[in-house]
Amino acid sequence: MPPEGASVPPRHPKAPAPGTQIPSHFGHCFGCGELHPTGLHLIAHAGEGQNLTAVFTVTDNHQGAPGLAHGGLLSLAFDEALGKLMWLLRAPAVTARLETDFLLPVPIGTELHITAEITGQQGRKVYSSAEGRIGAPDGPLAVKASALFVIVPMKHFLENAPKAYIDHVTAHPELLAFVDPDFEINP
Repeated sequence: MPPEGASVPPRHPKAPAPGTQIPSHFGHCFGCGELHPTGLHLIAHAGEGQNLTAVFTVTDNHQGAPGLAHGGLLSLAFDEALGKLMWLLRAPAVTARLETDFLLPVPIGTELHITAEITGQQGRKVYSSAEGRIGAPDGPLAVKASALFVIVPMKHFLENAPKAYIDHVTAHPELLAFVDPDFEINP
């Protein structure tokens, strides 16, 4: 829940257009990377405002108890979806707090449909919340989450990034919009 005085920030003019897929920040990311062999492969689409929808299929690789998604993995899915909201601000950020409420078990083989929104911003702190429904956007509510993200300079990620990540952002100029103007990717 955002504190008193926080307000929903405006959508950045260069944010992904409503209905478009929000890109992966790194191909090998366990949450959204298309190159990770057992990852979530979470796909998110920008909404009309400061919101998005996301979906992933729970596979055998994601189970905790037999036949059910691992709770920590579901928290990861919400961290990924809520983190993708930062694309709407065009601001790199890190997770400072993530609270997840598990309401129903999520069976393997099902899709989890997540809706997420920015609920407020105060300075560098961005507050957000999300819901996850089983099987369809209007399916049974299984998981709820809220998070606090803190906006950081892009160099926070790049100074210690492996060469594969630097190569990835260099090959995808749309990701470079987050980079500080004075930070050299390939010095």
